[in-house]
Amino acid sequence: MTSHVGRLYSVALALVVFFLTWMMIGARPWAASASQRDPRLATLEQRELRVRRQSVAVQRLVQRRWATYRAQLRRRQSQIAAANQAQAAAAQAPQVRVVSLPPVTSTRTS
Repeated sequence: MTSHVGRLYSVALALVVFFLTWMMIGARPWAASASQRDPRLATLEQRELRVRRQSVAVQRLVQRRWATYRAQLRRRQSQIAAANQAQAAAAQAPQVRVVSLPPVTSTRTS
């Protein structure tokens, strides 16, 4: 093809075909036929909802257990503190006294 006009027309035709193809693909004519749902997607969505509900239930259970644990921990720490105070008070109670008594002597006769 030695004609410049022929080359120009072929390039223009190629560009028109390219943009028409691009327009057809961009319009997504197959998207309208996808109105029928894939059963796998429906199953997947149901499973997602079930897992979300389970995760909420598990989160509530964990929060309840942590609250119980914290309450028991506070109670135990107060018991330990009370026991330590009682031990400290008991350790201070006896005082040392120095007493001078007469010597103990014992004699035995045989």
